[in-house]
Amino acid sequence: MTQHPTPETWRRVDAYFSETLVGHDEALEAAVADQEAAGLPPIEVAPVNGKLLHLLARMSGARRVLEIGTLGGYSTIWLARAVPDDGRVVTIEAEPRIAELARRNFERAGVAHKVEVRVGRGEHVLPTLTGEEPFDFVFIDADKESNTLYLDWAARLGHPGTVVVVDNVGRGGEVANPATTVSNVIGTQRGLEMLARDPRFDATALQTLDAKGWDGVAIAIVTAVGGT
Repeated sequence: MTQHPTPETWRRVDAYFSETLVGHDEALEAAVADQEAAGLPPIEVAPVNGKLLHLLARMSGARRVLEIGTLGGYSTIWLARAVPDDGRVVTIEAEPRIAELARRNFERAGVAHKVEVRVGRGEHVLPTLTGEEPFDFVFIDADKESNTLYLDWAARLGHPGTVVVVDNVGRGGEVANPATTVSNVIGTQRGLEMLARDPRFDATALQTLDAKGWDGVAIAIVTAVGGT
């Protein structure tokens, strides 16, 4: 008999998927625990989504990954494990104290040699990456109001074939409200509209129901590079 999704049922299914396909990992769980102990919000990706990022990076053969929004480094560890030993994850964190916490988590997870933390706001750090080797994979999980800015830089710093993942695009269903006045929802809408109209991208989006609730993820491929 088909069940209707409720918070209880979708969390039960998410826990089943996580236990069955992700399992437990001391380094990842310690990173989340340290993040919580530091008083940071529990806004890291769910375990199943962390593994999705990991698999997408591996499927795309990524050697260079750009992450916008580090927090405690949970998703960064997943991404760092996906790149080869000579690969690199460049992750951007606005707050120095959070960046330091993340670095400790990378050391404990054994991936610090593959991760470079750049401290500062994305709008200031991203231009400094110009001229470096292009990125093969970009994960955007920072302030939603700046999603269009981050997407623009994803195309500028990528190459045709670069995979771009944007987190938290469902916003508990509010993203489909054309009359919303919530700034992070409006920023999310603008980002999705950009993915639809900007010829540098081809994209889709999926709703998600997991330990973090009702949300969604957008997945795009860069078809052309450069500025708008």
